[in-house]
Amino acid sequence: MKTALITGANKGIGFETAKQLLENGYFVFIGSRDIDNGESAVEQLKKAGFAHTEAIQLDVTDAGSVEKAKSAVRSKTDVLDVLINNAGINGGMPQAALEAPVESFQKVLDTNLYGVIRMTQTFMDLLRKSEEPRIVNVSSSGCSLTLHSDPDWIYYSHKAAVYTASKAAMNMYTINLAYELRDTPFKVNAVCPGFVATDFNNHRGTGTVKEGGKRIAKYAMIGQDGPTGKFISEEYNPETGETPW
Repeated sequence: MKTALITGANKGIGFETAKQLLENGYFVFIGSRDIDNGESAVEQLKKAGFAHTEAIQLDVTDAGSVEKAKSAVRSKTDVLDVLINNAGINGGMPQAALEAPVESFQKVLDTNLYGVIRMTQTFMDLLRKSEEPRIVNVSSSGCSLTLHSDPDWIYYSHKAAVYTASKAAMNMYTINLAYELRDTPFKVNAVCPGFVATDFNNHRGTGTVKEGGKRIAKYAMIGQDGPTGKFISEEYNPETGETPW
């Protein structure tokens, strides 16, 4: 049975992604900053018939919490097949480039960029033991430099200086990570779930959580012929998913 760890998986897209991996025979660790919320999510999944899941207390902004989470995972398995860096914050609104305080950038980067780095570096030894290791960094087409420079893009006027900067930086980390792992079985991609209605955007999204979870799970389960080092948004590009950086 393959194993997966999803950060911020107690609700929303993370929770739905967990459900879809469970449906495909994975054992899923539900990472949750609040362990009670994580346990509640696991209880919901078990009531739905999914037995192979466990909650892990995990705050990606806290190195000690990440290390404890690794110890908890290692007590159950020596191998981690999938890491999905899903935990993220939007930083609130508005986010004007000239007015957003530096502290806002620091707080959002600590989760959306540094949290991804902490998780990836800490769990790398367990991932290396997998025959087909996968890393999915949950991104957004809304952080594409190319799209946000195109006045004809549908979301051109939806600027958010703090959030988009954090995810664009995470995308660059994804490129570098995929390059360093290019001669290994790893597949590393930045994947956008689409503009999905969740608490994250006050349910203003036009897509469903099920659609978003399916897109993330797909790239967590890709075969050796699948892409790596790519920015994927199937909402933007339904044919191949490839999205401009």
